Amino acid sequence: MARADILNPERPVGAYEDFLPAALAEAQGHREWTPADGRLPAAFISHGAPPVLDDAVWLRQFFDWAQTMPKPRGIVIVSAHWEDAPVAITASEAGVPLVYDFGGFAPEYYTLQYATPDATALAHQVAGSFAATTRLHQYTNRGLDHGAYVPLMAMYPAADIPVIQVSMPSLNPYELFGLGQRLRALRDEGILVIGSGFMTHWFGAFRTDPATWGTLPGFNADFEAWALETVARGDVDALADFRNKAPGNHEAHRTADHYVPLLLSLGAADKLGAGETTVDGVFFSNSKRSIQFS
Repeated sequence: MARADILNPERPVGAYEDFLPAALAEAQGHREWTPADGRLPAAFISHGAPPVLDDAVWLRQFFDWAQTMPKPRGIVIVSAHWEDAPVAITASEAGVPLVYDFGGFAPEYYTLQYATPDATALAHQVAGSFAATTRLHQYTNRGLDHGAYVPLMAMYPAADIPVIQVSMPSLNPYELFGLGQRLRALRDEGILVIGSGFMTHWFGAFRTDPATWGTLPGFNADFEAWALETVARGDVDALADFRNKAPGNHEAHRTADHYVPLLLSLGAADKLGAGETTVDGVFFSNSKRSIQFS
């Protein structure tokens, strides 16, 4: 597959169009969360860009994972693509336009819709997670960015769950961990808390042989192995100090934005070291591993 095929496939969003009818039919039987189910998980997902919607395997992986959990009452998601301080949240009214925060793709990607219902009550719950002295800004016209709606289009294609996106106040791993801790209690209310990034985020594949795009280069493989082992140990300090501790980190993550949502998810977890892989595989020489935490 050439670069042009990834950015402009012959039938843009075709895999999603093929996936949608069966997924919507299956989703009708999705049992809704009740208090008897206890806390929903916290999750770190590798979200990908619009090409996720052209990857039939990835779409099914996200959907099948979502079906293993009771259907959430709401979703709170922190995406690698929104850094804003003080902490901010998206508009909560139904019908707020999506943010098409990407470039170079086929026109079809800029007409995608994911019309989730009114999330005003969920916005109030999120606000209640912060101390009265903490500044929290709500936008009235900012919708979900692609780090939120692209994976959710696969996980919950009916778009019938209220969603609030929360900004990253910085790229400081400890600050993201603390943000996750603040959001943790929402899980008791049937809210799914998600950190949306990418286990590795290397664009050098554009300069390599397309025949290699289905395997991880050494530095990405080393980084993924380190991250999994360190998560399993529950070593937050080492994860926060990834620039000094993680092999291959400068290639796997030139910037920290797609890595630090992992710390958000760990902060929202009940206990460290209890992660379970939900999505695995390689896309464009990057690890798309996603992890669920209890």
